Amino acid sequence: MPVHFFNVSEQEAILKSIRLAETNTSGEIRVHIENNCPYDLLDRAADVFAMLNMHKTDLRNGVLFYLSIHDRKFAILGDAGINSKVPSDFWESVREEMAKEFKIGRFTDGICKGIEKAGLKLREHFPYHSSDINELPDEISFNQN
Repeated sequence: MPVHFFNVSEQEAILKSIRLAETNTSGEIRVHIENNCPYDLLDRAADVFAMLNMHKTDLRNGVLFYLSIHDRKFAILGDAGINSKVPSDFWESVREEMAKEFKIGRFTDGICKGIEKAGLKLREHFPYHSSDINELPDEISFNQN
């Protein structure tokens, strides 16, 4: 089950990374984990992005980290607002850094590094303002497929 892929302390480390990244930005970061990717990776990630209402942030600055455990696949999707600000190869560079950690079995570290890098870019282009609200839950979402 995907909910058991990360133990409680690993899940807390991921949530802490999300919260820390979001304290400095109006951007929103979500992590979604499932066992299998039922079809094309990027299409599935886009569907999850929509399912989690990530496209409904005011500044279109949501970032999704999608992981399919059994398939050993993952994707990072940024919404239109952040994608218009970062270099075209930014998400691929973050993905490569995460993959290095994943290859040596350090999945929590890989996700946390990716979240940190996304948070830095979000902070650069969408800095936190006192009127900002947390538009999306920080929790990790799971699909039991």
